[in-house]
Amino acid sequence: MDLSTSTVLVTGANRGFGRALAAELLSRGAAVYAGARNPDQVDLPDAKPIALDITDPASVAAAAQATGDVTVLINNAGSAPGADLLTADLNDIRMEMDTHYFGTLSVSRGFAPQIAANGGGTILNILSGLSWVSFPEVGAYCAAKSAEWSLTNALRLQLADQGIRVAGLHVGYMDTDMVREVTAPKSDPAAIARIAVDGIAAGAYEILADNASRQAQSALAVGVSALYPQLP
Repeated sequence: MDLSTSTVLVTGANRGFGRALAAELLSRGAAVYAGARNPDQVDLPDAKPIALDITDPASVAAAAQATGDVTVLINNAGSAPGADLLTADLNDIRMEMDTHYFGTLSVSRGFAPQIAANGGGTILNILSGLSWVSFPEVGAYCAAKSAEWSLTNALRLQLADQGIRVAGLHVGYMDTDMVREVTAPKSDPAAIARIAVDGIAAGAYEILADNASRQAQSALAVGVSALYPQLP
């Protein structure tokens, strides 16, 4: 795919990984809509800020109505309240699913007709190594990302005949505000953005951006004993 002739919508583009994605795309000549709940927070001069709350169907519909030329959609917007499935408030758990699953689905449904009408293109869902392995302290996030992975697979099959390639990026921790309390090694968001955009350009269906995601995928193929060696 020639990104220099593409128009890309990045959700959650006002900070963190979304901002890094938007900056990388702009550097390659793409036109970029930077979606954010508060578009005034978008600080990339060449991006086109657009109001978009992925959990609000009316906001998604308004963003689709306000554009028309999108050929690439990157579903990046996310949340991470750190909800434990057994002890957290159910509203926090629902927020994870509303954001990562229903939000991604809503935006994909809203923009797929536009992408198809423009001759086809790509939808990239930002997933995680935690799509494949779960940790109890962030069980709600892991469950939501697993659901988003399944959604990615289903949409990939459903949209293929419309000329839309649906891809998933799997990555571990990145050095963003979302995981500022995490002490484990973190990747540079700008470096992962380059890998993600390279994957879009190459037409990849699945992009494994780091060792953590590659290890998670390998363990998934082995089964429970590899994913959770602590179990008796």
